[in-house]
Amino acid sequence: MQHSANIRTGGEILVDALKVHGVDTVYCLPGESFLAALDALAGAAGAIRTIVTRHEAAAANMAEAYGKLTGRPGVCFVTRGPGASHAAIGVHTASQDSTPMVLFIGQVGSDMRQREAWQEVDYPAMFGGMAKWVVEIDRPERIPELVSRAFHVAVSGRPGPVVVALPEDVLAAGAEARDAGAYKRVAAHPGAADMARLRAMLEASAHPLVIVGGGGWDAQACRDIRHFVEAFDLPVAAAFRRQDILDNHNPNYIGHAGLGPSAKLVARIRAADLILAVGPRLGETTTGGYTLFDVPRPAQRFVHVHADPQELGRVYQGDLLINAGMREFAAAAAALKGKGPAGWRSPMPWSASVKAARAEYLADQTPGAMPGPLDLGAVMEHLRATLPKDAIIANGAGNYAIWVHKFHRYGGFRTQLAPTSGAMGYGLPAAIAAKLHDPRREVVCFAGDGCFLMSGQELITARQYGAGVVVIVVNNGMYGSIRMHQEREYPGRVYATSLENPDFPALAQAYGAFGERVEETAAFADAFARARAFAAEEKRPALLELVIDPEAITPSATLSGLRAAALKAGHGKG
Repeated sequence: MQHSANIRTGGEILVDALKVHGVDTVYCLPGESFLAALDALAGAAGAIRTIVTRHEAAAANMAEAYGKLTGRPGVCFVTRGPGASHAAIGVHTASQDSTPMVLFIGQVGSDMRQREAWQEVDYPAMFGGMAKWVVEIDRPERIPELVSRAFHVAVSGRPGPVVVALPEDVLAAGAEARDAGAYKRVAAHPGAADMARLRAMLEASAHPLVIVGGGGWDAQACRDIRHFVEAFDLPVAAAFRRQDILDNHNPNYIGHAGLGPSAKLVARIRAADLILAVGPRLGETTTGGYTLFDVPRPAQRFVHVHADPQELGRVYQGDLLINAGMREFAAAAAALKGKGPAGWRSPMPWSASVKAARAEYLADQTPGAMPGPLDLGAVMEHLRATLPKDAIIANGAGNYAIWVHKFHRYGGFRTQLAPTSGAMGYGLPAAIAAKLHDPRREVVCFAGDGCFLMSGQELITARQYGAGVVVIVVNNGMYGSIRMHQEREYPGRVYATSLENPDFPALAQAYGAFGERVEETAAFADAFARARAFAAEEKRPALLELVIDPEAITPSATLSGLRAAALKAGHGKG
């Protein structure tokens, strides 16, 4: 489109705004509803890379993973109606995981609104319950203003997703518009009185315990929180799927309060006299269905630090509630002196129990035997010994992930990409986003057989853009986590949870990837070495299918054992 020097199309104004805000990558599936924006992205290809996926859910998941990796909003473009519906899963994950993200959606022309035009959707109604803010831009000259607000909202306070609808005519129209400046993150800081009270509570404690989690962390915040817990020799547990906030090799790290937690860790959390929860919402999964702490008043003295004041006191009342960003709190905690008015004994009064808790964590990382010729625990031990410390492990949802979370040691920020929302199909798109963002790091994706086929087509995206990820498909021929619950509640009545699967290695090879089937533990090491070498040398994805005995439903339970226990308890009768 030809226009005067001062006139730009809405699409050009939008892409110029993205450049102002430091966007270097967008993920999309193209649609005619935002062609003017696509054309502007073509003109900005030297500054902004556009990654085209094969499904909108994958594009949204990649944007969410980018937000986790960088702390900057991941940007996704999808078309109206069906495209927006597909992308909603990424918005939900970004919401529950507190990840900054901006989803741009094409919209019908302004002159057609509220007629239920083709693929028209009311986006504030659709996304209002899960996005931090939803806006439809009504004039091209307002694009810089509203995009600036979108980025500010996405990163400030508790980070999260923002949805911006773009009517076709607004993108295509020409207008004069002044560009905004780059967004600035806004976060609350802990007050001096808060930190003094925290120090006093630590001084009065005999058995403190820290739980880290939530969003809004960066590498410096993780270094600061490590300095704090080392200075006070505090035991640290990770909330569900936030295991990379503190390097798991650190002697203060004592385990994961997520799915299948160590019974000894649970006992230590219950026995603590002071809980310092830094960042997590303390949701259902981390708290074992809200049973780990008494509701509404925990038995322990309770300190909760969160970026969103509305989360403080939402479920649990606290002795000290601190509204602060993770970066701000971690910096203040790192500055706390290790010797207070009451004086500290050296070692700390609780140092012996920290060593004991660490020893329990290490002992729990030794897998027991599992049914079948391929032992997933032994696989995890091999990966733990083989992968570099900065390797990124991505996964979606399913019981296979319990082995990953239980037996892998995450090397610190950002080595874990996993949805606390429990979304299947997340692992492969997230792994691709990670590899494209930082090609020098090794990236391994875990997926169950059901999980993988929700996004497996993105192997061709990985090939197209040279993302040499290694994908490990754990195949037990069923939706394992659902089968587990089915056997507990309706023992022996197996229905709608069995899967018939394709030849996964052949499917991978059809996409131009490496593919190999592994059926025995002894064969894994060499197969993984071949997959790893192929991914590195060819810059293409590699897939290993691990055939697992369906009996091995968790590291500590079998399906037949669950069924027998349920029948004994009288479930499924009547």
